[in-house]
Amino acid sequence: MVRTALFNWAFAKHHGGTLVFRIEDTDAARDSEESYDQLLDSMRWLGFDWDEGPEVGGPHAPYRQSQRMDLYKDVARKLLDAGHAYHCYCSQEELDSRREAARAAGRPSGYDGHCRELTGAQVEDYKAQGREPIVRFRMPDETITFTDLVRGELTFTPENVPDYGIVRANGAPLYTLVNPVDDALMEITHVLRGEDLLSSTPRQIALYKALTELGIAQRTPAFGHLPYVMGEGNKKLSKRDPQSSLNLYRERGFLPEGLLNYLSLLGWSLSADQDVFSVDEMVAAFDVTDVQPNPARFDLKKCEAINGDHIRMLDVKDFTERCAPWLKAPFAPWAPEAFDEAKWQAIAPHAQTRLKVLSEITDNVDFLFLPEPVLDEASWNKAMKEGSDALLRTAREKLDAADWTSPESLKEAVLAAGEAHGLKLGKAQAPVRVAVTGRTVGLPLFESLEVLGKEKTLARIDAALSKLTA
Repeated sequence: MVRTALFNWAFAKHHGGTLVFRIEDTDAARDSEESYDQLLDSMRWLGFDWDEGPEVGGPHAPYRQSQRMDLYKDVARKLLDAGHAYHCYCSQEELDSRREAARAAGRPSGYDGHCRELTGAQVEDYKAQGREPIVRFRMPDETITFTDLVRGELTFTPENVPDYGIVRANGAPLYTLVNPVDDALMEITHVLRGEDLLSSTPRQIALYKALTELGIAQRTPAFGHLPYVMGEGNKKLSKRDPQSSLNLYRERGFLPEGLLNYLSLLGWSLSADQDVFSVDEMVAAFDVTDVQPNPARFDLKKCEAINGDHIRMLDVKDFTERCAPWLKAPFAPWAPEAFDEAKWQAIAPHAQTRLKVLSEITDNVDFLFLPEPVLDEASWNKAMKEGSDALLRTAREKLDAADWTSPESLKEAVLAAGEAHGLKLGKAQAPVRVAVTGRTVGLPLFESLEVLGKEKTLARIDAALSKLTA
């Protein structure tokens, strides 16, 4: 959904057009005020703005389909009166039986037009049986050809596009009616949507033609069908897949600009040698005819890498502000009063160079605000080899005498300790890092020691020595 919204938004912005944001909420069992609010919140978080739609208004309000039911009923009546639609009394069992027979005979299994030309007597008989009809659109007996903005010229023959339902037996309008009607009434000129809707396009083109004859539509929009996004196992990514949940990306700390940058690469590219770019750069260059029709594969690692690039592109002040949610409850494991703003501001520039997503900041800086580091046993076992206690004693001695206003001085102290035990800096600093931070991997060590301070650093080395010699 987000990739589709992005391409529509970028297309409208690129051409100086009008973006219409319409809420498809005719499914009462699935749609709620909560889901409506979440959708608007997501659109705002992504940075999408719209020219017409909820909270903005416009000449074609209302923009929630649930508030436009009378319009759809009126159009359905006009289609029936003009002969473009008809009542279908077929039961589901009858439809299934005839479809199965068609498949067995090698014929297309779509609706066979059984109720197209019912006599008055047949209609009365169905009504006497208590049957409630649906409304079907009468497809013309002609080939439909159109030029897809992504896929070029496409042709559909009549036998492959049978009559289809537009209103349920209970009077509720279907997607196949409400979307074309809204496109017509809202004067939509271009529609970019998923490849999964391609098979419905010839049906809608025929409906637009009928709506134009009735004076409801002025034109048939141009269509572009965007490629599938594939997940693991070469399967189409569905809305039920965790990778499709926008909230999960927000909770992990993806930047909207980083996420949009990556999603734009799923079927389109700015240039052959540039994967990282701003949303403004994308809008300036976006041409829907450059979208590739082949399925695109979602690669979480590449998405994270591109997001990390965007994190590093932030100015430090912006970075520190965006990290704020992950530095307090419920994400932060330290007590609120333990958080030290000065320490955070000092370490932030070093943390910014290491993160792929903002949520990683919590584990990277917890050693600064917890009374003792969160010890990772695997890191301890890896770093604390035979002789580590002697190394730590020497490192403590050197650090105690070092200049704590200079990370370089702290580095020289640990380097000297390593040399005293025949170790290079990489081997020498590992036990110090684990003693102080609890982990073998993290922010630059000597800048971290400087921010933590001499007293706490030496105390943690003492605690590690006690553990080693216990």
